[in-house]
Parts: sequence; structure tokens; C-alpha cells
Amino acid sequence: MPVFQWEARTRRNELQRGEMEAPNDQAVKANLTKLRLTPIKIKKKSKDLFENVSFLQPRVRESDIILFARQFSTMIDAGLPIVQCLDILHAQQENKTFKKMLKQVMEAVEGGSTLADALKRFPKQFNDLFANMIAAGEAGGILDTILRRLAAYLEKAAKLKRKVKGAMTYPIIVLAIAVLVVVVILIYVIPVFSEMFSELGGELPLPTQMVIKASNFAKSNVLYIFVALVILAYAMRRFYKTEKGRAFLDNLVLKLPVIGLLIRKVAVARFSRTMGTMLGSGVAILEALEIVAKTSGNRTIENALYKVRSGIAEGRTMADPLMESGVFPSMVCQMIAVGESTGALDSMLEKVADFYDEEVDQAVDNLTAMIEPFMMVFLGVTIGGLVVSMYLPIFKMAGMV
Repeated sequence: MPVFQWEARTRRNELQRGEMEAPNDQAVKANLTKLRLTPIKIKKKSKDLFENVSFLQPRVRESDIILFARQFSTMIDAGLPIVQCLDILHAQQENKTFKKMLKQVMEAVEGGSTLADALKRFPKQFNDLFANMIAAGEAGGILDTILRRLAAYLEKAAKLKRKVKGAMTYPIIVLAIAVLVVVVILIYVIPVFSEMFSELGGELPLPTQMVIKASNFAKSNVLYIFVALVILAYAMRRFYKTEKGRAFLDNLVLKLPVIGLLIRKVAVARFSRTMGTMLGSGVAILEALEIVAKTSGNRTIENALYKVRSGIAEGRTMADPLMESGVFPSMVCQMIAVGESTGALDSMLEKVADFYDEEVDQAVDNLTAMIEPFMMVFLGVTIGGLVVSMYLPIFKMAGMV
């Protein structure tokens, strides 16, 4: 079926644009009229030669999902039927990949499927958390409220992810530049000094000899070094994909001095936010724990949450197994215990999440403050050491003169 691009005005004389699949332009005009829009321009869209090449299509971003949830919630709250909401969202969507997904979701709902089941067909974009909360919203008749909670949750989760990425980006870039500069000095700059010193004769200082040997080794074996690094990276990736490898490395990361503390706080914030959102939306606690465990991102934390789930299934509270796991801070466990005893676990978890969001902010600031002087020392020792080593013979000759 062909796709038409349209422009129309609302009753408030606001200009809107979009795309719509229809057999002809008259059908597009009729559909726009049903949506209380006055058509201005309708034209057939030219075909994309690469529309069936998946890796060339745009990726569905977190911002697309958040905007979808926000707009969907507003339309449901206004009393529009689900199929009509999906039709409007599909028509207004600019991301081609997401547009195709929304069309398939709409067709599935029209065919009698629930919205949650239709969304489960796209697990990469709509994970178990999203689908199960939608199912709870449909069952309880509070889909608009659930969509608002999902949008708020996704916004806060994306903000948390940006904080951690921002903290790690700076040192990685500086380290990469430092390594590149050292490689260039060893392969291209040091040999020039080496030839000059060999013509002058005489015994070179020990640091200079070491740097020249390192330069000769790097220049002669640059290909082997590169291949060895690629093999090492591949081996580490394969090791991480194994059950034992992932368990070992995830546990090791949590024990690192500064980064481990940051990751632990991020995990607590994510667990509290996700668990509180799901419980407040009516998802059963055992089902919520299973979903939270799967989306934790760390095998040590995942195993701890599965043990908590088993404990609750046996009739225990949530706080006791959490305390026994040794992964979550005692303060968090105590607040959860208070939430369970007062019957306000979801709101208590939201408070824990807000507190640990601030803790993550502080940890990121501390990490950045610690990394900056460390990187300065590293750059000074490596690059400065290489430069000084090459100038030592010149200083020696100047002293003799």
C-alpha cells in the first residue's frame, strides 16, 4: 500500500504534518477529516531504495519511546480509543523504524490482541518491564496513569544512564589520546633522535637507552602488538559471555575502589526506581522482582534478587533476604522493612531511588574530581618522561661543554 505525506490544519488553525498509508489520496483526505483535520496538501511519498535493509534504517531511541508514552497517555486520558491513538501516533511518527513497529502494533490490536501482547513482539524496544506494566494498566483500567508513570520512569532512568556515561567518557577519551600520542612518539619521533645520537657516538643515559629499545620493539612488532590486543579483547568478550566469566567480572567490578561504589549506587537506584514503579502500577511482587533481576545488568545483583524472590515465595519479607545478600546497603534494607510494615513499600522505594539518585550525582562528581589529577600525573609521567629521556643526552653534552 502506498504512503502519502500530508499537511493539514486543526480547528485551532495549527499546521500539522505526517504520513499515512492508504490506497489513494481520497482515502487519506477522508481519514484526515475523521480526525477533525482540514487537508491542505497530500502527495504520494517516493519509495526508499534501502527500506528493506535493516542496518541502514534508523534506530529506535529511548527518547522516541518516552515521547510515545507521553503522547499515548494524553490521548487515552482524553478518551480516545487505543486503535485511534495508535493510528494518530503512527501517522505523526518521523522515525521510519518506529513507524513500521507502530503500524504492526495497531494491526495486532485491531485483530483482537491486547496492547501488552502486541508490544511484546518488539522486546528490544518494549522490554518486560514496559509490557507488564501496560498489561497491569489494561487490567486495572488505568492505562493513562501507567503510561505517565512509564514515561517518568524512563526519563529518570535515561538521566541516570547519561550521568554514568558522562563520568566515564572523559577519562576514556583522555586515556585514548595519551596512548595514541605515546605510540606516535615511539614509532616516529624517537627513531629520529636515535639516529642523531648514534652519529654523535658515546654512551647514552640509561633512561634514553630504555626508551630507544622500547621504540625499536614497538616499531618492529607493531602489527603483532595490534593482533595480540585484538585477540585479548576477543578472548575477554568470549569469557564474559560464559556464566562463570560474567559472574567473576561482574563481582570484580563491584569490588573496585571508586568505580565499584558508583556502580553499586547506580544498581540500588535502578532497583528501587523500577521496583517502586512496578509495585505502584499493580504488578505482582514476584513478577516485578523477576523483571528487575533480569534488567539489573550485573550478574551478582541479579543472583541476589533471585534469592530475594525465592525468600518471598517461601513467605519471608523482602528486607531480610536483601540484608542477607550483602549487596544492598543496610540503610536501604531498613527503609524497605519500614515500607513493608506500613504497607507503603512502593512510595518508600521511590524515596530510596530519589536519595540514591543524589548519591550517584555526588559519586560522579567525586570520581571526576579524582580522575582529573590522576590523568594529569599519568600524562606527565608518560609523555613528559619520554621527552625528558630523549633530551638527557643533549643536557649531558651541554654540561660537558
